[in-house]
Amino acid sequence: MPIGEDDLQAYIDGRLDADRLTVVEAYIAANPSERAKLDAMRADVSDLRNRLAAKADEPIPAHLRISAIRQRAAGKRQTAFRQAAAAVVLIGAGALGGWLIKPDLATRQPAPLLVASTATDAYRTFVVEVVHPVEVGADDEAHLIKWLSNRTGVELQPPDLSSFGYTLLGGRVLPGGSAAAAQLMYETPAGERLTVFLRPGATGQTGFTFEQEGEVSNFVWVDRGFDFAVTAKLDRAALLPIATAIYQDLI
Repeated sequence: MPIGEDDLQAYIDGRLDADRLTVVEAYIAANPSERAKLDAMRADVSDLRNRLAAKADEPIPAHLRISAIRQRAAGKRQTAFRQAAAAVVLIGAGALGGWLIKPDLATRQPAPLLVASTATDAYRTFVVEVVHPVEVGADDEAHLIKWLSNRTGVELQPPDLSSFGYTLLGGRVLPGGSAAAAQLMYETPAGERLTVFLRPGATGQTGFTFEQEGEVSNFVWVDRGFDFAVTAKLDRAALLPIATAIYQDLI
C-alpha cells in the first residue's frame, strides 16, 4: 500500500505495527525530502505540547468529569433509541419502495469490486488473443501514449515492468461509462500476460483493494480521479509488488 500522510503521522506518534514500520522506515530512507518533512512535523508536535503544558495542570472542568459525561450519555441513548425506532420504519418503507421502483439496487456491486470485475472481463477477453491482443503495439509507443492519453484524459506513461519480467505489448481503448477506459497489456517470455486498466472514476485517493475472481486477481485503487486495476493470474503476494511499482510509475 502506498505511503501517505497518515503513515507518517502514525510513525511520529509510534502507532505503526512492526510490518508497517519496516515499510515506512525504508520509504523514509529512500526519500530524504520526507525526512525533512518528518523533522518539521516533530517540531510542530513539540511546540504544541509546550504551548499546552500549562493547560495540563489545570483542574478538570465540571462538565468534563466522568459523572457529568455519563449523565449526558444516558440522556442521549434514550433519544437515540427513539430516533432509531423511527428510522427502522422509514428504512423499511424506503427499501420496499426502492425495490419496487428499481429491483437491481440490492445487487449493485461496491465500487472496487465493480472496477475489478470490469478489468477482469477485459483481461479474459483479450489476454487469449494471439494475433490481435492489442490495438496499437509497443513498437509505435509514441502513438499509443498520445492516443490513450487523449481518449482517457490523463497523461499516460506506460510503467516499466521489465524488472518483473514483463514487456509492454501495447494497448487498446475500452468502454468506460461516461468516458473511455484504457488497457495496457504486458507479457513475459513464457507468454504470461498482465494488464493495467484505467478509467475516469472516483475522486480523491484510496489504498489498494485486492479482489479475486477464480484464477484472476486484481489490485484496485483510486488516484487523482481515476480508477486503476492491475490484473493477472497471480496470487496476492506476487501481484502486490507489481501493483505498487505501477502506482509509483504510472502517472
